[in-house]
Amino acid sequence: MPISTRSIRGLQDIRTLEGWVDLANQPYRAFMKITCLEMEKARREKERESALLRVRNIEERLREIEIEKAGLMKVLGMSGGKAAGPVARTACVKGPEGFKFRY
Repeated sequence: MPISTRSIRGLQDIRTLEGWVDLANQPYRAFMKITCLEMEKARREKERESALLRVRNIEERLREIEIEKAGLMKVLGMSGGKAAGPVARTACVKGPEGFKFRY
């Protein structure tokens, strides 16, 4: 039996109308794209609200820390970073991360 020289056609050789259709002829595609964009917008707005809430919580905690710090400084008799009495010592000890603690 002789070998055929004719090429065998496959799935890639089938001609279609792909690319010939525009959005004007298929409005459902445009509506689907609009729907996807609206859903992404809603997700991004929710994400932004969550981030703003986290920032507000952090700022509130920072204010609380400053108020508590001021109260403790007042109890120690310190104003403006200067200590009164035996609380002030000049010995500095380096901590594990390189911070200096005054005792």
